[in-house]
Amino acid sequence: MCGIVGVCGQGNGVPKVVAGLEKSLYRGYDSVGIAVLTPSGIEVRKDVGKVQDVEQKAGLSALEGNVAIGHNRWATTGKVSKENAHPHLDCTGKIAVVHNGIIENFETLKAALIAEGHTFASETDTEVIAHLIEKHAAAGFTGACRAAFALLTGRNAFVALHAGSPILVGARRGSPLIVGIGHGETFIASDVPAFLEQTRDVMYLDDDEMVVIGDRPVFSTPDGRPVEKRVVTIDIDPAQAEKGSYPYFLIKEIMEQKDTISRAINQPDQELLAIADRINRAYGTFFTGCGTAGKVCMAAEYLFSAIAKKHVNYVVSSEFPSYREFLTPKTLVVAISQSGETADLLDAVEAAKKQGAAIFSLVNVEGSSLNRLSDWSFLINAGPEKAVASTKATTSQLALVTLLAYACAGRLAEGKRLLLDVEEQINDLLNPRYEAHIKKLAIQLKTAKSIYLIGRGANYPVALEGAIKIMEVARIHAQGFAGGELKHGPLALIFDRTPCIVFVANDATRDHILSNAMEVKARGGRIIGVSPQNNPVFDDWIRVPDAGDASPIVNIIPIQLLAYYLGILQGFDPDYCANLSKSITVR
Repeated sequence: MCGIVGVCGQGNGVPKVVAGLEKSLYRGYDSVGIAVLTPSGIEVRKDVGKVQDVEQKAGLSALEGNVAIGHNRWATTGKVSKENAHPHLDCTGKIAVVHNGIIENFETLKAALIAEGHTFASETDTEVIAHLIEKHAAAGFTGACRAAFALLTGRNAFVALHAGSPILVGARRGSPLIVGIGHGETFIASDVPAFLEQTRDVMYLDDDEMVVIGDRPVFSTPDGRPVEKRVVTIDIDPAQAEKGSYPYFLIKEIMEQKDTISRAINQPDQELLAIADRINRAYGTFFTGCGTAGKVCMAAEYLFSAIAKKHVNYVVSSEFPSYREFLTPKTLVVAISQSGETADLLDAVEAAKKQGAAIFSLVNVEGSSLNRLSDWSFLINAGPEKAVASTKATTSQLALVTLLAYACAGRLAEGKRLLLDVEEQINDLLNPRYEAHIKKLAIQLKTAKSIYLIGRGANYPVALEGAIKIMEVARIHAQGFAGGELKHGPLALIFDRTPCIVFVANDATRDHILSNAMEVKARGGRIIGVSPQNNPVFDDWIRVPDAGDASPIVNIIPIQLLAYYLGILQGFDPDYCANLSKSITVR
């Protein structure tokens, strides 16, 4: 959700904080602010809007100082307003705090602080941290931060700055914080891309740890015991996190799917077979994820059934703790995430670990909380995904899940050949003529009030995921359904020329889903077929390769493109979705 960026060094750090905020906009874009340590104290500038908007209104870059913190906000507690923008100050104006997460007991803490005479300037939960640090000032700045951190409940990370101390203090529990080791300066941020241009050498805070950043970072537990950390060099080319020649990250990441599937499945055969063996031997395997990753997990149920003739379970992460009584030390939980920091997913993993279940994860971010909490983990290797709407990470996850199903069936080599063929087919598919066809369709659909999507088998989750993409990027009401369920209610919503996207694969579901399409057309609906072959029932045809068991991968890509062009035609920035952020680190 929110993005924290901080720097402590010898030169002017403000331009690097502002650049870091620009690079981490996907974490929140409701408001932006920075606090800088100056000879006269702490100066704060903040306002509503994205970095460039606030730069124009408040002149962020006009500030100067070698110790600074910044923040991109995704509003949770408190409306979107200048007062609620971070950083937040204490009563004296000598303490500034930026924060990511939710303080679940903030109302109790705030009421007690008000009773003690503290005055609040915002509606946010974050502001209590600044006042708690002020309250415990007698313990020194670091000690006061430690005392404040101990009082917070929920998933939180904060970085604090004090007018009398040329240092930064950070703490985390459940929300990410990463330290970057530069030349003569040290960074701290929610995500590596915020400082990737400056350094690829990082140190990770684990849960319930603090760091004091001065001449060098010093890590400790909340009770002050020192913690040794090693420096890890991140294998990411900074150019991967830039748009390059593309106008938006979203279209860049859609096009990168020509290459990302082979990277996803480039896992050692021995490790793939070892995980397949664990799935086969597990007394119950549960796939869990949120949002788009959740749809990948749902597809896994169908893929493992069709390919490996094996039953696996899917549970959306926010509901997963309710299933904990099914878990035993013989259970395997497969957790799937792009960021590896999603709060609901981490809660699910923690619930599973308490029951003794083993954790295997598919994640895109090395060193993320999920990556480090797991007993085993595969990186999907999609590279940085900056657009809020997930695309290349989704198909990479689908590819790896498909490959694992083949591995469980003892057909690993066959699965790899299939997926490498699919990547070649995607390379052929994503050409200018195909784009033009999708854009023409988007022009015809841009005034639609609602768009419906239907699929069967492994393409039912694709229908759900396609609806997510259209809602996120184009802000058009979209709903996905199992093809057979339309006649049990949703047909009442089909009127003359209501668009209905139908996913047709050459599998056992083909005839049934075409029959469902005919039912919609009989009620006046406009049928948009996503299929290897055209069919008389289609009013519009979007061609996709005949990919066999990998049909979910190729079928979702044209809908990603359609959502992108619908968003552009609506006048929206397709990289940023209304009311959403890339990594949801609150429950």
